[in-house]
Amino acid sequence: MYQALYRKYRSQTFDEMVGQTVISTTLKQAVASGKISHAYLFSGPRGTGKTSAAKIFAKAMNCPNQVDGEPCNHCDICRDITNGSLEDVIEIDAASNNGVDEIREIRDKSTYAPSRATYKVYIIDEVHMLSTGAFNALLKTLEEPTENVVFILATTELHKIPATILSRVQRFEFKAIKLAAIQDHLARILDKEGIAYDQEALTLIARRAEGGMRDALSILDQALSLSSDNYVSLETAEEITGSISLGALDDYLANVISHETTAALTNLETIFDSGKSMSRFATDLLLYLRDLLIVQTGGENTHTSQTFEDNLSLDQNLIFRMIDQVTASLAEIKNASQPKIYAEMMTIQLSEIQAPVESGNLPENLSSELDDLRQEIKQLQEQIKNLSSGPVSASKPTAQRKTGFTFKVDRVKILTIMEETVVDSQRSREYLDALKGAWNEILDSISPQDRALLLGSEPVLANSENAILAFDAAFNAEQAMKRSDLNDMFGNIMSKAAGFSPNILAVPRKDFNSIRTEFAQKLNAQKQESKTEENDETFIPEGFGFLASKIEKIND
Repeated sequence: MYQALYRKYRSQTFDEMVGQTVISTTLKQAVASGKISHAYLFSGPRGTGKTSAAKIFAKAMNCPNQVDGEPCNHCDICRDITNGSLEDVIEIDAASNNGVDEIREIRDKSTYAPSRATYKVYIIDEVHMLSTGAFNALLKTLEEPTENVVFILATTELHKIPATILSRVQRFEFKAIKLAAIQDHLARILDKEGIAYDQEALTLIARRAEGGMRDALSILDQALSLSSDNYVSLETAEEITGSISLGALDDYLANVISHETTAALTNLETIFDSGKSMSRFATDLLLYLRDLLIVQTGGENTHTSQTFEDNLSLDQNLIFRMIDQVTASLAEIKNASQPKIYAEMMTIQLSEIQAPVESGNLPENLSSELDDLRQEIKQLQEQIKNLSSGPVSASKPTAQRKTGFTFKVDRVKILTIMEETVVDSQRSREYLDALKGAWNEILDSISPQDRALLLGSEPVLANSENAILAFDAAFNAEQAMKRSDLNDMFGNIMSKAAGFSPNILAVPRKDFNSIRTEFAQKLNAQKQESKTEENDETFIPEGFGFLASKIEKIND
């Protein structure tokens, strides 16, 4: 029976692990020195070696012939662990065994001593799938560990692990494997298999794997299945991954740059007719533009076509504007029922983008025309101010439609939090300082997508239950409030980093400043009122307070 490449070439020693040097070195030293903890947590993207590292670690700590922390892979224990037949090393899939009863059974059986190995090892994969009750049962086991029992937890979603679990394990964060490392590993495997290949094909496969070695090997397996002559070509890799050929992107972008809209639309039609996804096309176009920027700044050039070399002469500001346009269109293409229409709209918009003109190169007559336009705009602004108190014009609804959306801010809740912070200002300042101090750690601990969502925001107010984040962009604030999982992730990180777990309340910065001004005015008014009442009270002689309602104060 044929064995898949990712199984056939699965790492069997720490030295064979790709792209995780720090983790493999640390685990080797732990085995060599005998400093083995009772619980570990391996987190990171899929296909980066978490389960493989767990099995290697289990072999190393139980191998009677280990040398410098590496298992021998020849003894009975090593072979049985590799085959999955050693009863002292138990692999559990938490996705299908996520109940309290299963974890209680593990807890009860963990009290028995290992039969053949030195350590009894439980490898729990996708541990974030455990229910709340199962996590509580597991927590009890981790609090009072049995001697010679080691738990290795693996997860792709660290933010779903309770803070109580995180504080009782040694954490190892597996990173996405770099493109060059994946490419070199694929080349070594093909050389060992005696299969020829295009270097560009391996680059494309490594890029599509997005940092996961298992995904790269699976794509390579598909490419080998499609190849009938034991040769992995670029065309085969493009067919398997659904990628757009670099030649098609070269021609498309060249036509867009030269404002030949009809020719660019013809390129798009050809790409669509070949069965390519429009969202994949937009993504590949983004990567192509990114490659232009990287090469312009001195990075490695993986493209070999002359058209790409010609496109390198593009102005960087124009490339940035094109990237902004493609990024904005990508969301519409992905969510549209007719993605081709939005791809065509994107093509037209790209071809209409003009390169920025430097102010020093402006014609003389254009400069004077600009001055005239500025003067006219100033006059129009004055007229609008004069009309602001008059009746609403018929064109006003059209102007409102252009704003896109309105984000409704919970003003009452924000004002309530502000009142609470005034009552206990010192404690509120401590919460806010703790939140600001942990802000960079929070951004480093979340995914790039979530980090992009929180960029341009900052903590501005906090108490024990709430954290107000002010966003520069109202759209980001709206999206943050729509994310149901953001509060759990944020709370877990804050609980560990700052000792409290607040709920997020996102608000556009402009609205927050407005509410803060309103609150300050209200607070000043209350102070003035209380001061006036105090003066009125001091006006009444001592002992005549009962006449307060009858006395009227008249100022000279």
